[in-house]
Amino acid sequence: MNQSMLRSSVFPVLLGGLVLLAACSPDQASTTEHAGHNMAATQDNTQATAPVTQPMAAASDSSMQVLTGNAFTLTAKESMLHLDDQTMKTAWTYNGTVPGPQLRVKQGETVSVTLKNELPEPVTIHWHGLPVPNNMDGIPGVTQNAVKPNESFTYRFTADVAGTYWYHSHQNSSKQVDKGLYGSLVVEPKTSAPVDKDFTLVLDEWMQDDSMAEMHGGSGAMAGMNHGTTPASPGTSAGSGHDMPDMNGMSDAKMMPLMYTIFSVNGKTGSAIAPLRVKEGEKVRIRLINAGYLSHKLNLQGHAFKIVSTDGQPLHNPPLVKDQLLNIAPGERYDLEFVANQPGAWLLEEKSSNPGAKSLAVPIVYEGQEHAQHQAESANPLPVVDITTYGEAAKSSFSLDQAYDVTYRMDLNTDTRDGQMAFTINGQTFPNVPPLDVQKGDLIKVTFVNNSPEDVHPMHLHGHFFQVLSKNGKPISGSPLRKDTLNVQPGESYVVAFAADNPGEWMFHCHDLGHAAKGMVSEVKYAGFQRDFTVDPTVGNMPE
Repeated sequence: MNQSMLRSSVFPVLLGGLVLLAACSPDQASTTEHAGHNMAATQDNTQATAPVTQPMAAASDSSMQVLTGNAFTLTAKESMLHLDDQTMKTAWTYNGTVPGPQLRVKQGETVSVTLKNELPEPVTIHWHGLPVPNNMDGIPGVTQNAVKPNESFTYRFTADVAGTYWYHSHQNSSKQVDKGLYGSLVVEPKTSAPVDKDFTLVLDEWMQDDSMAEMHGGSGAMAGMNHGTTPASPGTSAGSGHDMPDMNGMSDAKMMPLMYTIFSVNGKTGSAIAPLRVKEGEKVRIRLINAGYLSHKLNLQGHAFKIVSTDGQPLHNPPLVKDQLLNIAPGERYDLEFVANQPGAWLLEEKSSNPGAKSLAVPIVYEGQEHAQHQAESANPLPVVDITTYGEAAKSSFSLDQAYDVTYRMDLNTDTRDGQMAFTINGQTFPNVPPLDVQKGDLIKVTFVNNSPEDVHPMHLHGHFFQVLSKNGKPISGSPLRKDTLNVQPGESYVVAFAADNPGEWMFHCHDLGHAAKGMVSEVKYAGFQRDFTVDPTVGNMPE
């Protein structure tokens, strides 16, 4: 693609920056189960007085705004943003940047966030991974009405569980998240072991050719390119006039990396990505959040590191690993820690065959080594860390052989319905997928089986954490693994368990949001639960 075409490209893109906070970020708190998150909460659909926000000081190479305290305002609006000095795109943003500002709160605090909508469509905020009361979960038509243009809504909840989370719109989310409506959320534990540097890296990817924007997910997903057809003649994209691979008959898994070829970190790509600046001897934490459609296999050059948490939840006695890839799927979070003991210039880089892989490379630059050459590394393939065998076993909440009140199987698959690609659970698409009906206090065991020939399904449960008990019939041998988003690859099966401790109606869906928009959604429904709002048919609620 020539540079003039890139400059004229107008597709939603994410722009933000690198957040670097000195000596303020903790190790995770205890591994005890969350409690008390089903607090009473107040909804507010009226225009509210803007809560006070406090910008946190950040390093000079950081452009991600960080807000601390417990009262915030997020304004959804359109902005023109830059991936690099040649690529400008139109984004939908919270507070004008993508990622939106990082909200940094203390464990146990009651948090208030007022969402103001200045976009032409309704929006919401979902607090991905953080257990909140059901009426604060941000699901249009399920937990609230989406916030209409020029209106506002105030979310109030207690941040009970420390960890790394993120927030995003759940209204027509395959479109709105792709346009940039997301940001990061960090809940700092009551007790902490500080690190010297704390970086948050939000990963995403998008298209060079914006004419293909409707091919995956909501708003007419796969429009003009249903399964088994192409948008134009082979070798071209619809209306683009420039070379594109022939995608005739391609699976979603093969097609997406060819469509989304610009990879980003905090809304910057390639040489525009801000470096991680460290000093020799410092303890460094990197919080990784995947807000995109593709999984990313990351290599930390030159340093041994620990994976200290996944989806915000701590791992027990994580060992040092080196020259291994961390695979982070859509919706997942991983926190890494390492000691800066290898002066020079290094990269945190993607190692995959995806066309956009080379654009995801984060420089790690030591003080005084700003002009050092990046170290040459072996071209040999690196193994991927198996998180199910990582860390040490410890006492946990669930086991494979205990009694459960409810068992549920999710057969995940890819299909074609009425000429369009569909993603199914037990042969059905939402809203026809039978829900998981529970009562408060139930213990629930869920089996995921991915029967899609090539498609990956990162399954996300709202309002709860689940414990992973087995993979492909083999019990977990590493640290107890508590997650809210689990990457289920083709041919894999997992057994997970959770407690029904947060009454409500909760989404349980694939976090490839295009798959969710095309049917891969179930729900967890508590017996006797009553909604505290009335669905407004004029809003146009779109829960996925």
